[in-house]
Amino acid sequence: MKLLIVLLAVLAGVWLWKRGRRLSQPPRPRQGAALPMVRCQRCGMHVPDNEVVTGRAGALLQRRPPARIRGRLMARDNQRERHPPRFAASQAPGASLPPALMPLAGLLGDADGAGGFARLWTAFMSARLLIGLAILSLHMGLSLFGRPTSGWLLGWCAAYVVLAAAVRVMARPSAPGRPFDPQWLPTVGVDLMFFAMLQLQPSLAPINYTPLLALPVLMAAIMGSRPLALGTASLVTLLLLGHAAWTTSTAAAVNAADLAQAGLTGAALLLLALLTNQMASRLAREETVARRNRVEAQVQALVNNLVVESLADGVLVVDSDYLVRTANPAAHLMLGADQEVTPHLFSLRDNPAWLQLMHIAQLTFADSPVDAADVILYHDDRMTSRLQVRTQRTPPIGDSGVSLCVMFLQDLREMEARLRTEKLASMGRMSAAVAHEIRNPLAAISQANALLDEDLSDPALRRLTGMVRQNAERLQHIVEDVLDIARVQGQADAAQLHTLALDDEAAAFGAEWVQQHAAGPRLRLALNAPGVQVQFAREHLRRILVNLLDNAARYASGRDGAIQVETHAVRHGPVMLTVWSDGPAIEPTVRRHLFEPFFSSESRSSGLGLFICRELCERHGATAGYERSTRDQGGQVIEGNEFFVSFRRAHSGHSTFNIEDTALP
Repeated sequence: MKLLIVLLAVLAGVWLWKRGRRLSQPPRPRQGAALPMVRCQRCGMHVPDNEVVTGRAGALLQRRPPARIRGRLMARDNQRERHPPRFAASQAPGASLPPALMPLAGLLGDADGAGGFARLWTAFMSARLLIGLAILSLHMGLSLFGRPTSGWLLGWCAAYVVLAAAVRVMARPSAPGRPFDPQWLPTVGVDLMFFAMLQLQPSLAPINYTPLLALPVLMAAIMGSRPLALGTASLVTLLLLGHAAWTTSTAAAVNAADLAQAGLTGAALLLLALLTNQMASRLAREETVARRNRVEAQVQALVNNLVVESLADGVLVVDSDYLVRTANPAAHLMLGADQEVTPHLFSLRDNPAWLQLMHIAQLTFADSPVDAADVILYHDDRMTSRLQVRTQRTPPIGDSGVSLCVMFLQDLREMEARLRTEKLASMGRMSAAVAHEIRNPLAAISQANALLDEDLSDPALRRLTGMVRQNAERLQHIVEDVLDIARVQGQADAAQLHTLALDDEAAAFGAEWVQQHAAGPRLRLALNAPGVQVQFAREHLRRILVNLLDNAARYASGRDGAIQVETHAVRHGPVMLTVWSDGPAIEPTVRRHLFEPFFSSESRSSGLGLFICRELCERHGATAGYERSTRDQGGQVIEGNEFFVSFRRAHSGHSTFNIEDTALP
């Protein structure tokens, strides 16, 4: 009879396990089925897909599901709250986020809750192993103290310990969102069979193993679905009732207390399974919501960091101890701090150049936020940074009431560059009026000078009218250049380009500039591109070279060779014209704005010289630039500033590299 009860329990367990496997697997599609079956990720039901079907050509078609399928889909939607996802879900982190943030969710790491599921699995498997060891030790101890114990019972206990250890070491928990049914038989099923065998052993009558049956019920309720939990509790109840009925049938008198106790225990296990499953489901929902909120918070923090780091303005977050907690790359650049060397947290006291920022933070913490303050930071490399600082104090954070000072740093040179751009736009709007106001008087002056020149016979007077004509033409060219720049024309037409010998033109313009400025040996020419011709307008080339020479003379020393003009041609490459001077180094912050309009370090300069050079070069397909280089000056290697123009060849010419230095008198 005992063997029959155990056999019935095993058969019931196998049937329950197979039933769970059948529910967890999608059914096979019938021949000619129109809709594929899909498994709901929330309730586990298998229903026909209501949206996607496969046509003859393999294309995806959109169809409206039949009425019976719509009814099942509505029933599935109604059961979603009653069948929440277990240990949240197989969807990727951030799957509930807006589509614009989906690429960022992949940067957040593991957020699927697999760690909590694995810990629960490990705890249950460890508990099974410990219980098996305790039972085996108990029976071995009883046998040592003289109580008879059958060998097959010890064998059963040892086999259970081995199986529990194997599952603990070798088995792995199911992935989150997948059913527990496939793992029911090697865990819960084995426990039920082993504990039932212990309960039915007549030699162990004084020992009650009924409380151990709560372990498989709890495992099925927490790790599995509600039907699996209730089915396991029902199976345990049947085992208890069957054992009580068999005990009563073999006794001399009917013992109703055993039947009542078995029934109450079974009812308690059913109630325990139901309540535990409901609590686990609710905790799973709360865990899902918390995990989703955490992912969204991480994505929001990541977006904020990306926005702050991509800002052109510097952002500093300073606490009351003047520790910089956050600084974006623009702030590191403005502070003159190397982002790779500077630690994540640094103090404004570390550098004397930052003391002004520390005083501004002190004013902010004293409830005096700074709206706009101009600050000049003097760095160790003799470089300066001109900043405009705005501050804002954050509200108290937490119970401690700690507040932070947020500094917004703006580069004044960048602001001035924007102002210069606005000035350039204004100049473009005024270009038409300037053309009429200047061209007409120039035309009248030129015509009057031509008429006067016809009536003059004195060579001295004719020389004066020639000077007037030359300067009027030069002024006319300047006006045309400014108007061309304002109109932002592109490449010059082929008719406007001329084929020029670069060395000849550079020598002529250099000699003219020396005579006008009495430079003498201060200017040195090194013409290394004889016979090489470039496509450029002659007057524009003269304007570029004169502007570069004027700029070099402003900062160069008075020694011989302080200004050097060099030409050279790279074989099958560009033709270069360089103007070098031994002036002081240009600050990196100034270097970025060299070729911008209206930018000048001197108030008396218009700031259009280098800008006009660059625009004229671009009109003719050339490029202008700056670099720091060295030259030989009186037998010494001197570092200086070099402005270069790269021309395109008019035709293939032969270049020579024999340097011939010519000092102009």
